[in-house]
Amino acid sequence: MPDWKHHVFVCTNKRPPGHPKGSCADRGCNEVRLAISEAIESKELYEQVKLNTSDCLGPCRQGPCMVVYPENVWYAGVTAADVAEIVQSHFIDGQPVARLLLPGS
Repeated sequence: MPDWKHHVFVCTNKRPPGHPKGSCADRGCNEVRLAISEAIESKELYEQVKLNTSDCLGPCRQGPCMVVYPENVWYAGVTAADVAEIVQSHFIDGQPVARLLLPGS
């Protein structure tokens, strides 16, 4: 089993239409998950970065959200367009992307 450097959980929770919290599914989490998966493959990071989906991570109104362990780095409002920056800056260079950090984390 690989010794992953990063374990990423992307919230894919879907709530009923009109729910006051909304959901990451309504804000593009599947596109984020797909972009991360493709980046892991194209950068050959599959033995360094493990990607999983998750039900609700909590900060629903700020989604799509994701958390990266073991660093306990929380990202909010992530779009598929942000993924290349996260992969390069965080997963490769070791620097979390400050502008996407969940406020208060």
